[in-house]
Amino acid sequence: MAKNKEKTYWPHMILGFLILGLTLSYWTVKSASSMPVQESNEYMLKYQQADMNINEILESKALFDQSYIIEIIDVKKAKYKLENAKRAKEESSVVLTQGKNSFTYLITAKDGTTVSDANITFLLTRPHSVKEDKYVENIPFTEGKFQINDIDIEKAGRYTLQLRAKIGEVTGYSQIPAYLKP
Repeated sequence: MAKNKEKTYWPHMILGFLILGLTLSYWTVKSASSMPVQESNEYMLKYQQADMNINEILESKALFDQSYIIEIIDVKKAKYKLENAKRAKEESSVVLTQGKNSFTYLITAKDGTTVSDANITFLLTRPHSVKEDKYVENIPFTEGKFQINDIDIEKAGRYTLQLRAKIGEVTGYSQIPAYLKP
């Protein structure tokens, strides 16, 4: 009777791969849960609402753009160089000041008449973050324009000025980049 003295290592390999798999799974879940996830506020709606109703939103925006124009007035603009991995480009941005800021919007019909009965909502937000959003609803029409006053901005960096104007059944959107120098 011959004795087989060769050892087999396959049970140890299976146990090692199982431990490695569990360790990598735990690490993946831990790293993914530690990353902050920010909601998008495109079209001034939650991502899920915008995604479900995107066709209606785009149709309403197209109808609005055929009849009306949204413009920001009485602001200083400057060109800032933005760099990313692909290319550098210059972007015209509204210049913000530290502290209280005011924004004035004018909504006109294509024939040149000023619109006064729009339901206006304003949002000052930072790209990729909703932590410091400043949201203002039902902006009144005074002296021929829609005025948003006393928006307090403290942190330097990039911002986005978003405006939603609803006139009757159509809704228009304006999105303008803004920048506060450090």
